[in-house]
Amino acid sequence: MIIDMNYWGKVFKNILVLALSVIGVYLGFKLAIFYFPFLIAFIISLMLEPLIRFIMKHAKLKRKASSIIVFVISIIVIVGLLIWAGVTVVSEASNLLTKLNEYFEKGYELIQNLLSNLDFGKLQIPDNIMNTIQESAMDFLGTLTEWVKNALTGAINFLTSIPTIGVYIVVTLLALYFLCVDKVYMIDQLEHHMPQTWVKKIGIHLKGLVKSLGKYLKAQLTLVLISFIITLIGLYIFYFAGLNVHYPLLMALIIGFIDLLPIFGSGAFMLPWAVLTACSGDFTLAIAILILWVIISIVRQILEPKIVSGHIGIHPIFTLIAMYTGFKFIGVLGMIIGPILLIILKNIFATFIDRGVFKSIFDI
Repeated sequence: MIIDMNYWGKVFKNILVLALSVIGVYLGFKLAIFYFPFLIAFIISLMLEPLIRFIMKHAKLKRKASSIIVFVISIIVIVGLLIWAGVTVVSEASNLLTKLNEYFEKGYELIQNLLSNLDFGKLQIPDNIMNTIQESAMDFLGTLTEWVKNALTGAINFLTSIPTIGVYIVVTLLALYFLCVDKVYMIDQLEHHMPQTWVKKIGIHLKGLVKSLGKYLKAQLTLVLISFIITLIGLYIFYFAGLNVHYPLLMALIIGFIDLLPIFGSGAFMLPWAVLTACSGDFTLAIAILILWVIISIVRQILEPKIVSGHIGIHPIFTLIAMYTGFKFIGVLGMIIGPILLIILKNIFATFIDRGVFKSIFDI
């Protein structure tokens, strides 16, 4: 049997390219986490870039002057929102922590009432299975309570750690200033220190990646921000109207986070919330939550086709796999990061995917 070394050499080369690309994406993700303040500054600078160019064009100012004007306005808005949100979240989270045991007892009573109201005699369920169901329900409730307690404690500790928060904010703001003011200089320096062939190849892939990923993130963040604002306004209306909503900002943040997850939506939290509220006897709040959810859904249905100009071309099952994989590796945050990494990998391996991955590797 004659082994075609030329053929297997090309196969090995393709496999090596795939492996190195995946390792590169993984290392890039690790670096992004390590240099998180710079990543945030970079994202904000991309969002501010159109405004900087608008002022340069219409006010006839140089880039530095336009950048400083936009930077100062942005700092006032961002710092103001951060102070308000930080103080409010710490206050609401602290109040929720003190009442968590009370809510646990209410949940226990609710489960007991539901089980007692159901006629299990007709179903002829043995007592040992009924006891197992009750114990499982209580274990789930206890685990959920413990998870909420840990999450709230972690959030409070993080938000109240002034030195850490201060370093993050200062580094982010300084990086944002330099990225806005000296963007052209930084790009020139990168091109100067890199080989010309690298600049061309990386530039082509980077433009395509920024275009596809940028459109996706911009569209999703815009929709989530709109949903979050509507939810926040609605919950504060309920709060001031005297309904049983004690943590409007905290609830709005949770709903916004769930709404950020692909496939999921605000209904994944609001519908169970409405059902549990109705089961506890507060039908007014349950109806109000359902109305708010309907409003959010209608607004999204109207705005989504206009904001999302194109589909990312990934079937929901692969998005779900990416979410689950991210969850298994790094927890809840991975459910957001997983689909983003999937889009990056899809863009990098677009040629392989269009032709067929295994065909591209073996059919040479």
